[in-house]
Order: sequence, then C-alpha cells, then structure tokens
Amino acid sequence: MELGVTGTIFLMVCVTFFLYTVTWRRKVKSKNFPPGPPTLPYLGTVLHVSTTEMPQSLVKLSKQYGPVLTIFVGNSPMVILVGYDCVKEALVEHSDVFSARGNTFFAHAVFKDYGIVLSNDERWKLLRRFSLTTLRDFGMGKRSIAERIQEEAQFLVERFRNNGENLFDPSDSLRLAVSNVICSIVFGERFDYEDKKFTTLLSLLQEMFSLLTSAWGILLHLFPKVSTYIPGPHKKVFVILDKLKEFIHQALDDHKKTIDVNCPRDFIDSFLIKMEEEREKPDTEFHFENLFGTVIDLFSAGTETTSTTLKNALLILLKYPDVARKMQEEIDNVIGQSRCPALEDRTSMPYTDAVIHEIQRFADIVPLGIPHAASKDTIFRGYNIPKNAIVSPLLTSVLKDPKYFKQPEKFDPSHFLDENGQFKNNEAFLPFSIGKRSCLGEGLARMELFLILTSILQKLNLKSNKAPEDLDVTPQPGTNGNMARTYQLYVEPR
Repeated sequence: MELGVTGTIFLMVCVTFFLYTVTWRRKVKSKNFPPGPPTLPYLGTVLHVSTTEMPQSLVKLSKQYGPVLTIFVGNSPMVILVGYDCVKEALVEHSDVFSARGNTFFAHAVFKDYGIVLSNDERWKLLRRFSLTTLRDFGMGKRSIAERIQEEAQFLVERFRNNGENLFDPSDSLRLAVSNVICSIVFGERFDYEDKKFTTLLSLLQEMFSLLTSAWGILLHLFPKVSTYIPGPHKKVFVILDKLKEFIHQALDDHKKTIDVNCPRDFIDSFLIKMEEEREKPDTEFHFENLFGTVIDLFSAGTETTSTTLKNALLILLKYPDVARKMQEEIDNVIGQSRCPALEDRTSMPYTDAVIHEIQRFADIVPLGIPHAASKDTIFRGYNIPKNAIVSPLLTSVLKDPKYFKQPEKFDPSHFLDENGQFKNNEAFLPFSIGKRSCLGEGLARMELFLILTSILQKLNLKSNKAPEDLDVTPQPGTNGNMARTYQLYVEPR
C-alpha cells in the first residue's frame, strides 16, 4: 500500500525527529551533566516537571536521581540542589562559583537585570552594599525600626479588634501593616489603611507576585521566547510593571521638590543624592531603572513574603490552639499587659521564638528558592556544570530535610527546643537561603514576625468558626506551594 506524498513527508519528519532526539540525548549525556529525567529537544523535561506543583515534583525526582539533578528548560540545563548538605556545600563552600544570579526570563525580560535580587557582578555588589548601609542608617536592626514596627502592630491589633466577633479574612490587613513598615523606610511615611494610593500600590504588587508564581509564570520561565507570543494572564505582568513605574516616578518627582541633601528622610532621598553625585559618570549604577528595581526588591522581600508568613502563622495557631495558649502564657509572664512587646523580649521567650521558627519552616513560602548560576565551568560532586547554567537550591527540601527535622511534614515547635525547653537553633533553618545571596531583608522580617505576632496574641484571642481538625494548613493547590489557603477568623479581646 502506497503512503502517498503526505504520508511520506510525515514519515520522514518522524524519522528525522527521532534521529535528532537520539543524537541530542547522546550529546547531553556525553557532557556528564547531573542525572535527570528523559529530555526532548526544545521541550526539555517539561513532561516530567509539574508547572503547578513544581517543588514537590522536583523533590520526587530527587528520590530517583539524587540530590544533584538536571532538568532542561528547553535546551538549557537547570541544576537542582536538594537537601541541606547539598545546598550548603554549593552556596557556602563553593560560593565563588554559585553566587551569581541566574539569567532567567524574570531577570532579563521582566526586570532587565536591574535592582539587587536578580542582578550580578558589580551592579549587585554596589546596590546591595548601598542598600544595607542605607537601611542601617535608617535604623535597620536598631530601636527606631523596632519602634516603627511596634507602632504598626498596634494599628493592626486595633483593626482586628474593630471587627468585633465578625468573621474576617486577615490577609489584606497583614499586608497593609507589613507594607507600611517598608513604606516608612522607602517613602518616609506610613499610610492610612484606607489610602487609595497605598492600596493601589499593594494590589499591583500582590497581583504581580501571584502571576509570577502561578502556572503561567512558570511557563514564562520555562519557555520565555515562545510564551511572550502566547495570549494569557502572564501578559499582564508587563502592564503592572508600567503602572508601578508610574508610581515610583511620581514619588521621585515629589521627593526632588522637598529634598534636603544634608538630611535624607528615606531610601529614595538617599538614592537621589547618590544619583546627583554620580550624574557625570557614564557607567553609574545610580539611575531610575536601578532605583525602581531595588524598590520592587525591597517590597517583594519585605512585604509579600512576611505578610504571607503571618497569614500562615495565624492559620497554624487556629489549627493548634494549645500552641497559641502556651505563647500567650509566655507573653503574660515576660511582657505582661501594660507595655508593648519589645525586640529585647525575644531572648527571654524561648517557646515563642521556637514557634515562630517552626512557622517559617513549616510554611515554606519560597519552596523553589531564587535561581543562582555557575559563574564558570565547574565540577560539583563529580558532575560537569557549565558556565551560566542555572543552579536552583530547592529550599523546600532543606526546610523539610528528614536528616535535620525529625518530623519534617508535621508542625512541631520542638524542632527548635532542647530537652530543657530552651531555644535550639537548627542549621537547616534556611527560609532566607544561605551564602552571599541570602535575603537582604532577613533582619527586618525576623523583627516583624516577632513583634507583630506577640502584639496580636498579647491583646487578642484568635477564634475560628471551624473545629481545629477541619482547618487545612497545607498550601493552596496549584500554586507551587507559595500561597496559603483562604480562611476567616474572629477575635476576642483578652
């Protein structure tokens, strides 16, 4: 039976694709990359990696291929690091190789390699150093920032109390409170919770974060060139970025009118002063694009992650009311009811400190971590990793490493308590990552979590209309483990 012209062409295409696939796989194998699932030209390993539950699919693959494995994003290798030992070895012991930031679609197409989190080389070093110095100048780690958080915590407690015994979703209130702390540093002021400009800024940031961590966001990352031509919700990322730039431009113009170069009020003033000092330098890094990228980094690192952690925290405390009661007993014994919680109280409150650490570990809100890259061709654990290859530390595998946590899938504050009930650190506690690229806002986030949670529990009892056993503290399905489930609560004054 004759195939005909169409059948012959189809057969030739199939044979050609098969031969190309076999040849390409042999070429990949000959390069001695870390092992991984079967890969196809152009498609990579997309058939073996979920775009909606990516962290867990990678953990599952590691059980078959080991703690260093390779997936392919199109034709480009991405090395996945699994477990605390492997992540520490790469990011600390080989920090000279793995401290570069991966040149992902987000870094290049969305953020143009500007800012701190996704930039590299001298730009990253310069902006990180400037930002840390400026934050310290405005009180990061000092009492003045703690006082701002204390003040904001009281506004939040009052907002909760005003709901009376009516059920409410705490998400927006938590985001408003945490964002106001960042606003006081970046813009020099806090906003009323009903302020239109403030709520618009936060809604834009939240929508962008949700899009970038959704299945569409993962597709943008896996197929950057193709997905930009495909219609879908991911296209809105660029619209949101334009609106955010307008907001920062307006803030910049307002600051220029009132700035006192001898007395900077906030981060934007400090950046403007540096821009003026270096305006004659053709290669200066102090320009609007880097200011915009850095401000977005500060809000992303200091707002969405902390507010999401707090949202998880309240749900967990509703699920485990005995834990909340023990925290309140410690608060009453150490702080009492007559003054606000202070950062200095933390060392006298081992149980509360352990619970907050366990909340961060269990919530696991950045399970995929932020991609790194190899700065040069290197051999790691016997495998070749080429220069510029994306290297991704899988933080969920660190925070839930059974070698370091006896019940990794269970919420258990004893992970951070010794036999005498005193706080015990755990080296695998890395919610802020590790090494030179660890989170810029770690100190601020730790202060906020302690002061806000203790302020809430000092004045309020958390209540739910559901029985504890009916509350689900696992992440929202289909969100790559990033988003807490929606829930409601009500409060009773203590």
